[in-house]
Amino acid sequence: MQYQWDFGFLLQYKGLIGVGVLYTLAFTIGTAVSGLVVGCMIALARLSNMRVATAVVTGVIEIFRCTPVLVQLVWVYYALPILTGIELSPSVAAFITLTLYGASFFGEIIRGGIISVDMGQWDAGRALGMRRHQLMGDVILPQAFRRMVPPLVNQTVLQLKNTSLLSVLAVPDLLYQGQLITSASYRPLETYTMIAVIYFIILFPLTRFAHRLEARMSH
Repeated sequence: MQYQWDFGFLLQYKGLIGVGVLYTLAFTIGTAVSGLVVGCMIALARLSNMRVATAVVTGVIEIFRCTPVLVQLVWVYYALPILTGIELSPSVAAFITLTLYGASFFGEIIRGGIISVDMGQWDAGRALGMRRHQLMGDVILPQAFRRMVPPLVNQTVLQLKNTSLLSVLAVPDLLYQGQLITSASYRPLETYTMIAVIYFIILFPLTRFAHRLEARMSH
């Protein structure tokens, strides 16, 4: 028997879908910005001469880079409160996890961009009597930023994709709302097709933008 597709019923769930899209975009933007800030601190710590700080930061980075995001979400939500005695809501646990996960990659991107600048630039700045913070802000970062932009955009795209895992903590993102709609309508094919289309509509312009930036920066 041939399946009869019907997307019309989704109109009655447009409120749920809208909330899901807003949560997905809010978590993407929020964790990307906070991850970028924490990533900057991580990069500077790794570039410092403080060995203990560098070792600790490196260890934290490797933990987040070498474990699945889903495992991190579950651990932060269920295990961290037991260790700290502080209860976390699903949204807070998700925000912390995605921020630290993103920061571990943003930090490496920033660090890689900084160390990619020729050492002669450092020597020239020091010869002019510039202090380290002046040298970093006026000479190194402007050059490094051009090289960082494409991978930073790509990592932001990955942040958006990772928001689909928030449903495991019952955060009302797009996928979680899709699960609610499926439970109520018993029509998973139309529901998850709609979710895939929405993700594509959001992600495709971002990926094209990243490719254009990469091509422009390569020139």
